[in-house]
Amino acid sequence: MLLLTFLVAIVVNFVGYIPLGNINLTSMQISINKGMKQALIFITAFSIVEGIFTYILMRFAEWFATKKEFLHWLGWILVAVFIVMGLLSWIESHKESKLKDDDIRNKDSIRTGIFLGVFNPMIIPFWMIGGTYLIAKNWITTETPGLELFALGAAIGSFLCLYLFAHFAQYIQNRFSFSNKIINRSIALVFFALAIFQTCKELFF
Repeated sequence: MLLLTFLVAIVVNFVGYIPLGNINLTSMQISINKGMKQALIFITAFSIVEGIFTYILMRFAEWFATKKEFLHWLGWILVAVFIVMGLLSWIESHKESKLKDDDIRNKDSIRTGIFLGVFNPMIIPFWMIGGTYLIAKNWITTETPGLELFALGAAIGSFLCLYLFAHFAQYIQNRFSFSNKIINRSIALVFFALAIFQTCKELFF
């Protein structure tokens, strides 16, 4: 049962980060602008925070399920996150690339990973709904060390998915020789489109 819990967490969280969102787009952007090493640092920092938050959310999944009004505000927080990330990407497209000390670049990537790990509005409804479903179906165990293994598996799942996005971004850049400016603007437009979609979802559905 513990092995199943671990594997389910990896698969579910891997699949959860496949749809385009602020996390995988940021992973791609860092990979293109700063290189694969910085992307890996970002992904590692984010995945560690993801694992911690997953453990907390799974521990209190039933309590979160009763806070319907909280989920409503999370949708608007997500709109704000998309807009901010879009603006940052657009601003990045106008900047000239400057060489930074490796230590500064590493700290920037770590800070970004921690920030997005903490301010990730989608993780609460994702695990609130998905977590309670998995528990109800007896696909995971909540007994010690079940949740600890589940959180570890979730961190690994997000790491693997985001790594593939970062690697794919490198492949696209090398294969088609797009400039960083074009890619950053494209990512910004995707962020803005996601903000519009989320706004329509909150207003009309």
